[in-house]
Amino acid sequence: MDLLVQSLRSGDSLVITRINRLARSLKDLQNLVLKLKSKDVTLKATEQPVDTSTAASKTFLDMLCVFAEFETNLRRERQMEGIAAAKARDVYRGRKPKIDPDEVRRLHKEKLSPSAIAKRLGSARSSVYRFLPTTDQASS
Repeated sequence: MDLLVQSLRSGDSLVITRINRLARSLKDLQNLVLKLKSKDVTLKATEQPVDTSTAASKTFLDMLCVFAEFETNLRRERQMEGIAAAKARDVYRGRKPKIDPDEVRRLHKEKLSPSAIAKRLGSARSSVYRFLPTTDQASS
């Protein structure tokens, strides 16, 4: 995004289809709009009545952003509630390991390096490290 903003010149318009993919939060979007304004660049959306060259449209943009952030926060809250309920029912355990932790430890006792273990088991080295004592990670 920074490269895009740097390439814009005074009098340009940044045209997008929808604002919901432009920034991660209301604050990010407001900061972007301020950067564009400082460069005398307007923001326009083709599928929404957004055009920062007018006060009414700027206000509409702010309202859209507030509701989008509110919706994101509600979705996050519902997700956290669902995870808590699943953990309470003991059904939320995460993904099953792709490799056998006991096999990783056995190979490690045979003095194989984490890279060699990962290669032998067809896994990533980072996966191997999860099953090794933390002191071995610093030395490898």
